[in-house]
Amino acid sequence: MSRVGRMPIVLPKGVEVKVDGPAVTVKGPKGTLSRSVHLRMKVEADGGRVTVARPTDGRLDRSLHGLTRSLIANMVEGVSKGYEKELEVVGLGYRVEAAGKGLVLSVGYSHQVRVEPIEGIEFEIQSDRQRNAIKVKGIDKEVVGYVASEIRRIKPPEPFKGKGIRYAGETVRRKVGKAGV
Repeated sequence: MSRVGRMPIVLPKGVEVKVDGPAVTVKGPKGTLSRSVHLRMKVEADGGRVTVARPTDGRLDRSLHGLTRSLIANMVEGVSKGYEKELEVVGLGYRVEAAGKGLVLSVGYSHQVRVEPIEGIEFEIQSDRQRNAIKVKGIDKEVVGYVASEIRRIKPPEPFKGKGIRYAGETVRRKVGKAGV
């Protein structure tokens, strides 16, 4: 059996899971998430635990078992703790400013780039002399990662000077420029 799929999901205080056929709804202090799981997977919520079972040991069932359990565990963690992804804006003259709920990025283009948040997403800006950082926060792990990747796509880090928008802790492989002499 799948090691990941076998593990039960322990529900923290204040989190409720409702299973209605293939629809799984998780409600917690930070909000509510719902997702439709594959029809072959059997999700059971009893007391403070959620378990996922598969009908056979076929290839499709094995691959869906751990995936379904991980998706539900991410939903539980999202409504209880939330997720955040941090981005750094690196470059001389590159700036991030708040504009209402959205962002205004000055990243070397002839114009400023505006980013509006998707529903359920918040931005937090940390600007000081040494670094500009953006925190993308939300309860859905998938949406937080998607929004962070869309912001990074505006100006990905380039390999010669390292300027651009990168994830916090991301290492950018640097290339040597022209020989010069």
